[in-house]
Amino acid sequence: MARPNTRPLHDAVIVRLVQAYTEAADPARANAMAAYMRHRFSFLGIPTPARRALSRDVSADLRAPTQLDLLAVADACWLLEQREYQYFGTDLLVRHAARLTAGSLPALERLITTKSWWDTVDALASRVIGPVVAQNPDSISTLDTWIMSEDIWLIRTALLHQLRYRSTTDSSQLFRYCQARAGHPEFFVRKAIGWALREYARSDPEAVRRFVADHSGQLSSLSVREALRNLPAGTNE
Repeated sequence: MARPNTRPLHDAVIVRLVQAYTEAADPARANAMAAYMRHRFSFLGIPTPARRALSRDVSADLRAPTQLDLLAVADACWLLEQREYQYFGTDLLVRHAARLTAGSLPALERLITTKSWWDTVDALASRVIGPVVAQNPDSISTLDTWIMSEDIWLIRTALLHQLRYRSTTDSSQLFRYCQARAGHPEFFVRKAIGWALREYARSDPEAVRRFVADHSGQLSSLSVREALRNLPAGTNE
């Protein structure tokens, strides 16, 4: 009697994924992609549209993943060398963010702080962490810890997690986070402060204008410039 297939979902996904991506690799393109990312990672050389089409084929007929499945696949992707695998893991988490609970935050923290760069962190912040926190308000205590972290990518995640909230943004939390790290010397933190403020300005431009005016001595010129970029002329006076 044949034994049932008990292979974990993440094993099946990774086997398919490695085969599909390896067959589509383009070494010449990979060099250019690595150069664009300052040679922080190696690449297979698969352009984004082709990569996402392959990804859909890889997961097309697999059963609906559980939270454990999603995190296991993401962990496996982070163990693989080429950057496209981390993109697959990130896209999978984004697509199924509604399946994640507050219990996923320790695993997501591990992804944010491993092989860290803006290309994965920003998507995880706004499109995975953001939805998780929105559905689990008590988990904001985790973000309160991250904003005071020594790790710049956890700080950036805390700053950007409300990026897609628009009118439902907790402005007091946003402004508190921006003020807490206003003097941070790191470019990626200063840029995130400005970006987060600029996005909220779409919903409440006057609140952002007031915040920037009240804290102009603390915020970096980069943060101020980014925050006010889309506001009408004269709002930064």
